[in-house]
Amino acid sequence: MSATSPIGALAAAIAEEARALGGDGAPEVVLTPPANAAFGDLATNVAMMLARSARRAPRDLAVDLAGALTARADLAGRLERAEVAGPGFVNLTLAPAWFAEALRAIVAAGDAYGAGQAAPPERVLIEFVSANPTGPPHVGHARQAAYGDSLARVLEFAGHRVEREFYVNDYGRQMELFGVSVAARYGEIVGTPIPVPEGGYQGDYVAGVARALHGEVGARFRGRLDPMDPEALAFFTDRGRDLMLEAIRGELARFRVRHDAYFSERSLHEAGRVREGVGTLEQAGEAYRADGALWFRASAYGDEKDRVLERSDGTTTYLAADVAYHLEKAARGADRLIDVLGADHHGYVARLRAVLAAGGHDPDMLEVPIIQLVSLKDRKISKRAGVMVTLHDLIDDIGVDCARFFLVQRSHETALDIDLDLARETSQENPVYYVQYVHARIRGILDQAPPAPPEDPAPPPALDPAERALVLRLAGWPAAVREAETRRAPHRIAAELIALAGDFHAFYHRCRVVGEAPEVEAFRLDLCRATASVVRSGLALLGVEAPERM
Repeated sequence: MSATSPIGALAAAIAEEARALGGDGAPEVVLTPPANAAFGDLATNVAMMLARSARRAPRDLAVDLAGALTARADLAGRLERAEVAGPGFVNLTLAPAWFAEALRAIVAAGDAYGAGQAAPPERVLIEFVSANPTGPPHVGHARQAAYGDSLARVLEFAGHRVEREFYVNDYGRQMELFGVSVAARYGEIVGTPIPVPEGGYQGDYVAGVARALHGEVGARFRGRLDPMDPEALAFFTDRGRDLMLEAIRGELARFRVRHDAYFSERSLHEAGRVREGVGTLEQAGEAYRADGALWFRASAYGDEKDRVLERSDGTTTYLAADVAYHLEKAARGADRLIDVLGADHHGYVARLRAVLAAGGHDPDMLEVPIIQLVSLKDRKISKRAGVMVTLHDLIDDIGVDCARFFLVQRSHETALDIDLDLARETSQENPVYYVQYVHARIRGILDQAPPAPPEDPAPPPALDPAERALVLRLAGWPAAVREAETRRAPHRIAAELIALAGDFHAFYHRCRVVGEAPEVEAFRLDLCRATASVVRSGLALLGVEAPERM
């Protein structure tokens, strides 16, 4: 926990006293609300954690720790009581002055509150979505996009230098099938139809690509489709790829997702990097020939078996391109590589780490979050591409804000079932509306506030339990951000925002803000400002807007 956060500063004071009592090997002090709010605002079990190394009874150590805390000059007027409970818990009751100072610090930090906690900051290269440019992104890609972009935002907020990359799978049989599929639709337009190949692409979007290409070249290729002229096939494949990739980029931009680079798999083959990568492994003794094929010794690095790099006919496998791509990425100088992959890629993790190790890189630099499947509870959604629900369909139905929030509000490690009926609601049952309404409601309160707040007002003489709970929630925001960063878990941001919204709504219904005594009004206005700031920055981490009116 950051020592610069309100709770972090208190935890640092506790750690200092714990060390003075003989706990040199003290673990990080964790402060959490006690099970019963009547016992205080925060509690710590540090005395029990230190008892063995200090060779003292936990409760005796807790009594001394509580006494030391109440005697600290920097906590005078801020700590009302420190009491020992059970086998050695220390319960802390904080004074209104502590809450007021915590609020002022949060307000002063603004939308940067909780930022910059990376320890240490790293250069991170994150690759996500990486869909084949043979069709529009579907809801599975949408979940990867929402997760990958939100994670990148969280990492940047923490202080890491982040580069976002899209790996374009534009080489091999699937691209040729796509080119012939586009050519077949083009043939329908110019009056020389040819069949769509077996395993080809049938969606209406293919016809759209063909119409666009017909607009570019007219009937130039009318007589060159059956048999397929190599120049015609190259044109429909390459230009089809370009238009499809342009459409994908447009849909991602609409979804508030950006990439810094689009890396072409085909470029690796054309530059000879795939053969070079395979050769590097073979020369290093990490690949061997057997049964006419070239095999990577993946089993030596924890994979379940060795993997083919080059088939007996001389063609390379998809893994060979992955070898070249990951060796190329590792050589760029990033401290951390993150590959966001779909649920069908579990087997890739061990072999990709093995590739890095065999190439002389630290395999631990690679992280591979696996994104589980997503389904839709209400399938009454307009589909432009047959049975596939596209990202475009999803945004048209529930909007960007709901789509992004719903796609990251559960851990990426669990399957997700989106309730579209709920996402369409404009009520507090919808978690997006529930959180966004906090920001809009606060904007309305602040519009009624006096134009010139008092400077350094005295704290209120007493606080409502709802005020205490809300300030403590805000004070814990840096810890929630830190957890989201270290666990690569943007869903922790969503969960914390929902909890914060609940605490604010409880405060709103219990505590009038404008029109109270000056010190009460000033405190509650600061509480509103701090809440709005955290909601705004938290939603931004998820790519969701914070409206001022709803």
